[in-house]
Amino acid sequence: MLTACSKEQVNQPVQSDVDNTTELTQTLRIAAAANLSDVLPEIIEGYKADKNLPNQKIEVTFASSGKLYSQITSGAPYDIFLAANQEFPAKLVDEMFKGDSSQTPFTYTQGQLSIYSATKSVDGLSQTTLTELLKDDDKTKITIANPELAPYGESAKAYLQAQNLYDSLMAQKRIIQAENIGQAFQYAHTGNVDYGFVAQSQVTAIKAAPEQFYTLAPESYPAILQDGMIINDTAAATDFSNYLRSPAGQAYFSKAGYLAVK
Repeated sequence: MLTACSKEQVNQPVQSDVDNTTELTQTLRIAAAANLSDVLPEIIEGYKADKNLPNQKIEVTFASSGKLYSQITSGAPYDIFLAANQEFPAKLVDEMFKGDSSQTPFTYTQGQLSIYSATKSVDGLSQTTLTELLKDDDKTKITIANPELAPYGESAKAYLQAQNLYDSLMAQKRIIQAENIGQAFQYAHTGNVDYGFVAQSQVTAIKAAPEQFYTLAPESYPAILQDGMIINDTAAATDFSNYLRSPAGQAYFSKAGYLAVK
């Protein structure tokens, strides 16, 4: 099972005919960070069930946060932007809405970073032994998402820099850069690289064995606070955004391997 395709994905959930009395509403279009490709479809189905909106059309485009940001600033018709960091939504407020206080980003979850391998055991690793492993085994290849576009890649880079590993790994050409966190997971999952710095939610989604991944301590890398914002202020966009932050929505995130938003 691959949690995200390396290419941009557009999901168009199959429409339900359970309740033909429910009035069809305008399609809700969501631009979502690639790390959400496992949990967001479940949240959408839960939202439609809880709100009794079986016919609500919701389309999701999954890609790196930076790529989605560029699409939005170029006029892509999204209603909601769910990024993997706080930077891109904040930039949208400044650049598209000129600092309009009514366009306020909201934090909807906090991601976790893991190192994952489909071919090598990471059982019993600690931060110290992980550093030693990456330093000493000079034949291994490691993947991270593009730090310029993907917040999980940015945090992975910061982690490696803190361990004084990043420059040497780059010099040895041992880091394979993926376009987004979905592609980084794919590289690791298919064995094209030995280790991948991936989202904890991805290894949770595939029910990875304990020896296949090591969850990094949250304090060992910059917090991956994920912000969203409403681009097109419709009733559906507001309602779904509120659901994400509700106890029901947060329960999906917790189950999927994210940290609780305080």
